[in-house]
Amino acid sequence: MSPVLPGGASVKHRVVLTGFGVVSSIGIGAAEFAESLKAGRSGAKPISIFDVGGFAHSNGCEVSSYEPEQWITRTPLDTLGRASRFAVGAARMALQDAGLDPARLAEQRGLISMGTTDGESYELDQLVGVELAEGPEEMDPEVVRRVSPVRLSTAIAQELGLTDVEAQTIATACSAGNYAIGYGFDAVSSGEVDFALCGGADAMCRKTFTGFYRLGTIAPEFCQPFDVNRKGILTGEGAGVLVLESLESALARGATIYAEVLGYGLNCDAYHQVAPNGDSVANCMRIALENAGVKPEEVDLISAHGTGTKANDITEARAIREVFDDVPPRTISLKSMLGHTMGAASALGAIASGLAISHGFIPPTINHTETDPECEIDCVPNHAVEADLRIVQNNGLAFGGNNAIVILGKYEEQAA
Repeated sequence: MSPVLPGGASVKHRVVLTGFGVVSSIGIGAAEFAESLKAGRSGAKPISIFDVGGFAHSNGCEVSSYEPEQWITRTPLDTLGRASRFAVGAARMALQDAGLDPARLAEQRGLISMGTTDGESYELDQLVGVELAEGPEEMDPEVVRRVSPVRLSTAIAQELGLTDVEAQTIATACSAGNYAIGYGFDAVSSGEVDFALCGGADAMCRKTFTGFYRLGTIAPEFCQPFDVNRKGILTGEGAGVLVLESLESALARGATIYAEVLGYGLNCDAYHQVAPNGDSVANCMRIALENAGVKPEEVDLISAHGTGTKANDITEARAIREVFDDVPPRTISLKSMLGHTMGAASALGAIASGLAISHGFIPPTINHTETDPECEIDCVPNHAVEADLRIVQNNGLAFGGNNAIVILGKYEEQAA
């Protein structure tokens, strides 16, 4: 429990980010991911992991260079689905990046919180295919055992030997990574846990691709957020895991601090199954800024949800201008490089925000030709720029109006 001051008020611990694990279409691990962000690399290529026959176009941002056996050593790979392999590997990377020994963490109070859209959607695709072609009795029991979304968090605990931690999976789709980070922030800040592994993961699948295709929102070649010629999203996949710990803990062990978690905001407007609500998005930003104790004019950069669809980009840009009095900070979309990684999206956005703060640069919005006049933002087109970033806002906006926004800041000793 957290210490209590006279009068009953709890002492709040400052929460910092000390380790990142990344599995993405543009890089594996924090260092490679940072270099790809600086270079503005694209993960777009023809989809190969499921049958795309019959579709007029079928690009996606598929993870192709990840070798799970390099990172997963205690858990039989055939017991893990594609998304769980991403999540477990990213968690191992995050601990290694943070310089933390899982054996020592096993003696502490911990939390594992992972976000997702569908859990093991790739495995579900396989099962449905078998059911339709051969009948349910022919489903592989091992594949059935892999599909539970709870495995995204419990498999991390099992692989790392963290048998006495809370492990949960949050299924709020595109904003789930930020939800997980917010949950971890509260737990570490209050002193309820000593550390938290938070993030999100999802795998590409035919069902998700087909659903977006039928909605008319799959771009034919690449994703162009905020561009007047944008044509939609590309589906992507991957995982991002962040190590959250108290500032006292990080300083005591001499850890490298990427950034500080200043606060977050959540809301759910339940306005529409797929259409965003601008007033609700703006309100979630205000909640996050107030929770973080940050004024709008203090924000240096926004990592936007930025899907590349007509509705999302205009709605999000208008909400940003409303909150920031028509003078928004530079606003980028990582989906131009990563595609839409679903439950991993805002977790990878938070990692990119932390890397941008610690490395002093702003990742670009690539594939950009001309900004849509209805968006009216500086999206840092095509090329990264150097910048001394002190506060970055990371947006996550999901179907059903589930919004989650995290505010990160540069670590400053004097605020301790």
